[in-house]
Amino acid sequence: MKQTIQLGTLSAANIGIAFLFQWYVLTQLGPGMETDALFAGMTLPQLVLAVISGSLMHVLVPLLAGEDEDRLRHDAWGFFVLVGGLFGLLATILYVTAPWWIPLTVPGFNEAGKVLTVELTRIQMIGMVFAAINGVQWATYHARQQFVWAEFTPILASAFALLLLIWALPRYGVVAAAWISTLRMALQTLLLAPSMGQPVWPDLRSPAISTAWQRIKPLLLGTAYYKTDPLVDRFLLSIASSGSLSLYYLAQQIYGAVNQVLNKAISAPLVPLLSKLHKAGDRDGFRRAYHRKLLQVAALSFAGLLVVGLFGQTMLDLLVGHGNVSAANVEELWWIMIWLGGVFVGGGAGQICSSSFYACGDTITPTRMSMLTYTAYIPGKVAAFYLWGVTGLAIATSIYYMTNLSLQVYLLEKKQIL
Repeated sequence: MKQTIQLGTLSAANIGIAFLFQWYVLTQLGPGMETDALFAGMTLPQLVLAVISGSLMHVLVPLLAGEDEDRLRHDAWGFFVLVGGLFGLLATILYVTAPWWIPLTVPGFNEAGKVLTVELTRIQMIGMVFAAINGVQWATYHARQQFVWAEFTPILASAFALLLLIWALPRYGVVAAAWISTLRMALQTLLLAPSMGQPVWPDLRSPAISTAWQRIKPLLLGTAYYKTDPLVDRFLLSIASSGSLSLYYLAQQIYGAVNQVLNKAISAPLVPLLSKLHKAGDRDGFRRAYHRKLLQVAALSFAGLLVVGLFGQTMLDLLVGHGNVSAANVEELWWIMIWLGGVFVGGGAGQICSSSFYACGDTITPTRMSMLTYTAYIPGKVAAFYLWGVTGLAIATSIYYMTNLSLQVYLLEKKQIL
């Protein structure tokens, strides 16, 4: 419990500072073309990270957990070199080709908006490389069950970035926000460097790297498909009224921030624990740990959703109802959050379920399930948007997340590990 409180507090502080970063940009510039371009420019880097870096975390932590220190260090440096090289190459390709593919993702923007989106996306491609490397560094800390410093470093980096933003945004505009986001990732890489230990020549033929590749293949193939959801959102919302993309993105970020706190405090420490229980063949211990954490997260999520329904508009008015954000913007943001409630509940509890699959080396079951549900979800989502606008988009997304949660719980109960 002590560790859960510590990690929850650190994660909340980190996310709070990160939220202040976005809050300051939004309130100073107001929901409009500049903020829409900034948040649209974040989409592809975040998508690539979700597909590759996120998949690596799910695979690396169970693999490295319980290994002796020397083997862990050699494997960690091997993954560091591979991931750094892969993302460096990918970022270079995307940077060069940006003027061709970025306008296709925001067809509703005018020409000036598309040009600005290209510029901001290119800047954030650099930060994507550092963020990917951070994933390997985090995995090494988590495999050792050393979570506190890993969660404290983003606070230091984000606090520095926020102070720099307050100085730079009035002088250099939205471009400064993109550069500072990239600088924050680079600083975080530097602060996480001790996790790698003394540098060693990477063993690229290590059995761990071979096993990681076997486990990550289905994740890469699946997540490259169903993680395109943000791209679909940005595509559709670029057609909506100016500022809608920014408000929808902010609503997703608020829920995502709280879910990240739950993930860092509860789900992340659960993975190495479940991995060890699975390796030891302790089914009863695995089952108890999974059920206990699932109930905890579900209860917290429903309680949070109740708070949003009862007091959300007042809280949002205090949080973002300043500067160039109008009362109508606040009300629209609150309604988006109401309709996105299923994302909050399904996303938080779903992390516990997916972590349980990954802890026992099963990356195929949750990936196949998500691919099937996503295939049915996308046409329904597009239809909902054209029928009911942003409200339809949010409701369709909630249904998708809750459906995935229900199916994951069912499939886990059917697995022999439970």
